[in-house]
Amino acid sequence: MAPSLSAGLLVDVLATVLPRVAKIGLFIGLGVALADLLVSFGLLEKVTGLSRRLTGPANLPDEAGTAIVTTAASTTAGYGMLAEYRDEGRMDDRATLVAVTINTFFGFVQHVPTFYAPVLVPILGLRVGLAYVAARALVALVITLTGVAAGALLLDAPTGPPATAGADPTDAGETVEPDGGDPVATTEPPESTRARLLGAARTGAEKVRDVLPRLALVYALVVLATRFYDPANLTSLAGPLSTATGLPGAAVPVIAVFALDTTNGALVLAPLVRDGTFGARAAVATMLIGGIVSFAVSTFKRSIPFQYGIWGAEFGSKVVVVNTALKLVWIALAVTVVLYAPLPIP
Repeated sequence: MAPSLSAGLLVDVLATVLPRVAKIGLFIGLGVALADLLVSFGLLEKVTGLSRRLTGPANLPDEAGTAIVTTAASTTAGYGMLAEYRDEGRMDDRATLVAVTINTFFGFVQHVPTFYAPVLVPILGLRVGLAYVAARALVALVITLTGVAAGALLLDAPTGPPATAGADPTDAGETVEPDGGDPVATTEPPESTRARLLGAARTGAEKVRDVLPRLALVYALVVLATRFYDPANLTSLAGPLSTATGLPGAAVPVIAVFALDTTNGALVLAPLVRDGTFGARAAVATMLIGGIVSFAVSTFKRSIPFQYGIWGAEFGSKVVVVNTALKLVWIALAVTVVLYAPLPIP
């Protein structure tokens, strides 16, 4: 029986939404404030040097490099920086989509020391665990390189830093000559460190204030929808996918569990690897297929509200479509390679 819109249901939705939105808002604010500080302290050049090998061939401005590097520490902060650069007009929609795509590998990297190495590899064993992590790393890397190629083909090379709207040419450190006197510099004294920090905090707070209401609304609608329809029903895709790839019948429950929770899926799969039901290839392919099925669940529950909250519905939809399409295509190709290519694993 479907739940009704009772006070208890609304309390449940708020209890689910508010902590998640608060956490995302915090990281968005930190990311935007960091971007502002990098510019105000003149550190942009030093940070972007780390990522220019990707942003240069992709014809992205240097600012995109700061977001890409930041993504390796926090995906939310990296996205917040990109959203700020787009709002300021430093990047158009096409360049932002390219930058989001390039972010993929760096988003993967942050999970290696926090999840893959300490949790997944010990559960699956060294051989299967490392094979799966390597497969996911290659998928993420290829998606990033796809973004670089797309930027090289679709974007024009940056022509230089954008001019500030409404700025007067004489404000850029030039001099004016008053009547009967020597030239006087119009350059203002540099801001103090305290002023820069306060300015960055103000910029971050303004961005959070703009994003938070939309983010909370979309998350609340999604959580409310999941109380009436369980996205876990989408795991019925596991059977057809398993049959189409010729995996053992035991792959169906593994895929279903893996699609809902990666750790539990690995716990279900591990004993089946040890008893010989799955070889390394079949185990890796099963987990990759579980990843494909999980996108149907995670896109609805997490990706759509997150992207819509940051970008709005129109551009957020484009980001969701690009991200999901690239992951599905390259993971499907990875499954084919794992199952049928001559690899040095059984």
